[in-house]
Amino acid sequence: MRLLLVEDDEILGDGLVAGLTMEGYAVDWLTNGKLADEALKLNSYELIVLDLNLPDMDGLTILRNLRSRKDETPVMVLTAKDTVPDRVLGLDSGADDFVIKPFDLDEVCARLRALARRNEGRSVPTIEYKGVVLDPAAHQVTYNGEKVELSQKEFEILNFLMGNIGKVISRARLEESLYSWNSDIESNTVEVHIHHLRKKLDSGLIRTVRGVGYIIDSDDGQ
Repeated sequence: MRLLLVEDDEILGDGLVAGLTMEGYAVDWLTNGKLADEALKLNSYELIVLDLNLPDMDGLTILRNLRSRKDETPVMVLTAKDTVPDRVLGLDSGADDFVIKPFDLDEVCARLRALARRNEGRSVPTIEYKGVVLDPAAHQVTYNGEKVELSQKEFEILNFLMGNIGKVISRARLEESLYSWNSDIESNTVEVHIHHLRKKLDSGLIRTVRGVGYIIDSDDGQ
């Protein structure tokens, strides 16, 4: 899952990038508000973690610009301001959640998972479909009750596809979701991961739509 982190504190940013990467996120990190605003116009993200006090453009302006473009990407705001008026202003500007500095990384990750669930229209923490149970918090997958060992990227591809059942996802969109700006991607990387998933799970679970991408078909065929 690709995430944009906008935080100008180098020490805090380093820690967040390391922790979120270990959790399986592909993290793009920017320390400048104006650059972040431009990046959000050009790139797609599943989640945004946004500081408010930034050089060149403040976080609230970035947030308002994002929502004015009808971009509904979930936004978690990081702030040292713990007053009701500040939270009200942020929520009215389009924030989905607030985390007050200093914070615990485990709580941040739990809140990000909750935002992802809400964005996908889910209320339960696990995704279950055709014998496959995926638990994002535990990073575990079972198939017909048996635990399945997946690589980090295999897990993230399956997570992304199961969060979009019935939708065709292009290879380019999967690559965008899985890899940050600094990642080296082989031309057939996604195909290799899909091949491995088919071997470990039901071979018919993930269908290739030739020339378009991949889909987990919904039960109603839509």
